[in-house]
Amino acid sequence: MIEEIPLAAGSVDVVISNCVINLSTDKAAVLAEVGRVLRPGGRVGVSDIVAEDRLSAADRAERGSYVGCIAGALSRSEYVAGLEAAGFEDVSVECTHEVADGMHAAIVRAAKAGGPGG
Repeated sequence: MIEEIPLAAGSVDVVISNCVINLSTDKAAVLAEVGRVLRPGGRVGVSDIVAEDRLSAADRAERGSYVGCIAGALSRSEYVAGLEAAGFEDVSVECTHEVADGMHAAIVRAAKAGGPGG
């Protein structure tokens, strides 16, 4: 389960994910767990669907299913705030193209605090 990664704390350099975080109902736990397994300065790279900040949870659900990574999508600001709360820095959310009204494919990047220069 992505909320309980079976690896030791600080044991990996990079975590990548392809539209899996949106499937979790506890995204804060996922982001904290990613932070736990990364070493200081480790990086995370996620390809996911991101909602525009203007869309409510109901708006997101209206646009698609949870298993289609639409209804469970975080907004851009929720992704940034969630990663920062989990101890990440240099967070970026780059939307690549629209997949539904107000919903975008995105590349999410961040680094765990405590690395060189951090």
